[in-house]
Amino acid sequence: MNILVTGATGYIGKRLIPFLLNEGHTVICVVRDRLRAEKSYFEDENVYVIEADFLKPETLQNIPKKIDVAYYLIHSMSNSSKDFESLEERCAINFKNYIETTNTEQVIYLSGITNEVELSKHLESRKNVEQCLASESYALTIFKAGIIVGSGSSSFEIIRDLVEKLPFMIAPKWLNTKTQPLAVRDVLAFLSRAAGNQVVYNKAYDVFGPEVITYKQMLLQFAEVRKLKRRIFTVPVMTPKLSSYWLYFVTSTSYKLASSLVDSMGVQIIGKPSEINTLLEVEPITYKAAVELAFEKIEQNSIVSSWKDSMISSGHLRNRLHKYVNVPKFGCFKDYKEREVIDSNETIDKIWCIGGTNGWYYGNILWRIRGYIDKLFGGIGLRRGRTSPTELNAGDALDFWRVIFANKAQQKLLLYAEMRLPGEAWLEFKIENNKLKQTATFRPRGLWGRLYWYFVLPFHGFIFSGMINKLVKVESHKNRLTSESISSI
Repeated sequence: MNILVTGATGYIGKRLIPFLLNEGHTVICVVRDRLRAEKSYFEDENVYVIEADFLKPETLQNIPKKIDVAYYLIHSMSNSSKDFESLEERCAINFKNYIETTNTEQVIYLSGITNEVELSKHLESRKNVEQCLASESYALTIFKAGIIVGSGSSSFEIIRDLVEKLPFMIAPKWLNTKTQPLAVRDVLAFLSRAAGNQVVYNKAYDVFGPEVITYKQMLLQFAEVRKLKRRIFTVPVMTPKLSSYWLYFVTSTSYKLASSLVDSMGVQIIGKPSEINTLLEVEPITYKAAVELAFEKIEQNSIVSSWKDSMISSGHLRNRLHKYVNVPKFGCFKDYKEREVIDSNETIDKIWCIGGTNGWYYGNILWRIRGYIDKLFGGIGLRRGRTSPTELNAGDALDFWRVIFANKAQQKLLLYAEMRLPGEAWLEFKIENNKLKQTATFRPRGLWGRLYWYFVLPFHGFIFSGMINKLVKVESHKNRLTSESISSI
């Protein structure tokens, strides 16, 4: 079958595509920015990458008409709690209007469990999208899931942060809210087995794990898997705002996402039983088994996707990476350093391992201090780390940077800063003519931007020098320096 996958660079979409390819389908991946698409997609004759934005109907003409099944996996189009509902509605309507002009027989939508009377804003939006997608032109299949557990999922990473950082927790009362967590592998099984299956046409199913547990029990079971002793006490006096700050400062989530999570976690998420497990032959595993499986993936360095790489954790890029590929030349300050490379392969490998637990090779304490300062002012800090310790792709989160361009063959890596700044910043590593060229570019915003640059200039002098020296393994600073300049253009 010809299967269309929207949200192809998202947490679920990125994992679903290999399932569909293994089953022999032809997959049409819709992305808003081709730079973020997996490189392997362009080499696979059964994969077509289409650049389109469902908020811009005029871009949808690139999508082929010959489609059998379409997956709608687009969620949280904006970080702003003020406009994400209207954006999700517009996106769903534009998707529906175009799909109705194609040969699509079935649309599959992954929604959220919405059985409570009072729902969070995000769950209300999911419910509204279900209604927007309903059509007489195609059959709609809806799967409603609650907490999804897997390596790299937001719930998994947030719980991991809490459990591994806090031996003793005084937590909000919403930790006693009940839910039915579902392993990501089971979500993928439901989604993939529903494609073209007429038994599930025009039906909606709650999909959930085999146990009803509280968020507190999830934390404690996670601790058991990690062989950690943890004590948790809940208090009724912590307001939603305080709860959001609690999550924000302890975990790797942004404040806006923390607020959304707190809003959702106050709602009980219990699914309605149905025959779907039998129909699709899926036997969901327990929460503890899902956590153990996730750590197996982490230990094998085989995390396929992470929520941290989603633009939900981004400041303002909104998937348009290509706008930042061309580093500006005018009105900018630059810190340029150049060194001779002894072993280009070793140097490029070290560049590809930069950040995360490996650090920045020089002045890591100062990098951490900068991260704490960023976090203090509402930024993302260094909390996101990196998904893979050795691989980098366009769109990946890398501490408080976003990977804009990464090509080992061309020996070039370009990062864009997502920290709080009075301006914009880029960091580029490039090997040319057996020399490593390292350039930090800053485009200031007004007077504060210029004052900021001159304030950090002394730190740049030895941090960036130390970093490039480590990257090329220079023993003597004077011997290896071919050129170094700090200039204002």
